[in-house]
Amino acid sequence: MPCALVMGASGDIGEAICYELAEAGWSLYCHYHRQQEKVLSLVSDLQKRYPQQDFFMVSLNMLDESAIPHFLTQLFQVDGVVFASGFTFYELLPETTADQMDALWQVHVKTPLILLQALQEKLAQSTQGRVVFIGSVYGHRGSSMETVYSAVKGAQEAFVKAYAKEIATLGVTCNVVAPGAVKTKMNEDWSPAELAELTAAIPVGRLAEPQEVAAACNYLFSQAASYTTGIVLPVSGGWME
Repeated sequence: MPCALVMGASGDIGEAICYELAEAGWSLYCHYHRQQEKVLSLVSDLQKRYPQQDFFMVSLNMLDESAIPHFLTQLFQVDGVVFASGFTFYELLPETTADQMDALWQVHVKTPLILLQALQEKLAQSTQGRVVFIGSVYGHRGSSMETVYSAVKGAQEAFVKAYAKEIATLGVTCNVVAPGAVKTKMNEDWSPAELAELTAAIPVGRLAEPQEVAAACNYLFSQAASYTTGIVLPVSGGWME
């Protein structure tokens, strides 16, 4: 039975990915930092739905590099990894502090790369090794007021295209799912006017559901996607594409 590590399982997209992968037969390590109760509820529900699979809670502050070695001791079989953790800051570049830049880089790029360094051997032992980053359309289109976020999402895309070449002979695929605007708690602060303007700019005419992003991730984790690697898969309703 394959086992995947889902970083950011406490988020709306991460939670949806956990449900999709569990339905497809994956056991899971569900990562969280602050939202322990939410992930406890998620894991309890998954255990009831899929009693033949294993579901674990694992905690890591992705900003604390010194905590990574202990975190890794909790991981045994790892056949796939999803990086769905992240956050952004809405402000102009001159207003962004160096600490904010460091935090965005650490969570979106550096910590994932350190984890992959350590987990590559486990992934290579799998017959279905999978790595998926949940990126953003901003990674290849850019967004004003989110310049540093756009930069680190672009870095994820560049890394995936390079790393996919390194690990292809190991039987491991590496891809990016790049959502557009998604109906998550992170976007609940928009005013009705801002939301109306945004949806008017999306050809499909609505925000994505987290489950739609999770479905793309589930495909990339499937055996049918064993020949798909090094790509950026937009889930954007045609927005900014």
